[in-house]
Amino acid sequence: MTPHRVVALLREPQGAFELGGAAEVFGAPRDGSAPYYDFSVCAERPGPLRTTAGYTMVVEAGLDALETADTVLVPGWLPTGVPASPAVRAALRAAHRRGARVASICSGAFALAEAGLLDGRGATTHWQRTARLAAEFPAVQVAADVLYVDHGDVATSAGSGAGIDLCLHLVRTDHGAAYAARIARSMVLPPHREGSQLQYAAAPAAPARGDVSLAPVLEWALTRLDDGLGVARLAARAGLSERTLARRFAEQLGVSPGQWLLARRIDAARVLLEETDLAVDAIAARVGLSSAVNLRRRFRAAVGTTPGAYRRVFGERR
Repeated sequence: MTPHRVVALLREPQGAFELGGAAEVFGAPRDGSAPYYDFSVCAERPGPLRTTAGYTMVVEAGLDALETADTVLVPGWLPTGVPASPAVRAALRAAHRRGARVASICSGAFALAEAGLLDGRGATTHWQRTARLAAEFPAVQVAADVLYVDHGDVATSAGSGAGIDLCLHLVRTDHGAAYAARIARSMVLPPHREGSQLQYAAAPAAPARGDVSLAPVLEWALTRLDDGLGVARLAARAGLSERTLARRFAEQLGVSPGQWLLARRIDAARVLLEETDLAVDAIAARVGLSSAVNLRRRFRAAVGTTPGAYRRVFGERR
């Protein structure tokens, strides 16, 4: 299989974390197998390029590298008050017109907006910059409180950490949930966050005495999805009322306990569809969705396709 070519378009001072996270997702070797991605970088002017971390990197490729990219990624765009040059805007538009997927991390959304790729579309950026993005580009429908927005051909993400979430989401779209989960595990990351989760822009109120991380109860729940697990059992395991549990989920994860459970069940179903030949009703039982009818309904709502169609695409790749 020909690797999917991801080219990151850089501008100084380049955000080191944004670039590093993308490079780890798309560029790091995995298990000695043939790579699914070919990751590289380019800049408008090849040569030395300063980073926000205090070191300088050497970029060898120019804008012509975008002409053969399958995905163009803009991992930050600083300073946001300096517009992209006509050449950069034209290169981004040409790549998108040719069929390349175009994505941004954090302030990279400004470059996409300047190129006109976000007009009439939902988009996001770091919560500290959403108001500015909306003011400077009124044709963009700015979503101020989500992690990422993906339209298929154009995607944007919030701050640095959300950029990794978006990159893993793109891998999940390209190669399925199981492969994306292996990358997340190798990066020592938790199960993926949905794009609709909150950015946590506002600092939460001081935690009540005894408030602790939900991580232990989440790990416990992931091994019991098929065991009649519901919000009441989650609350009992955590030693909390259901109301307090909902508050903790909202503060720590940005979703309700029920939404989190359903998303994990869909994730588990995706992996079983990719890696086993189990019937749909057996998969439904294993992930706690009770019946094939319920799984099909929930799966289509979450993924946009049927379990059978999903298996035909990603099961064959495995």
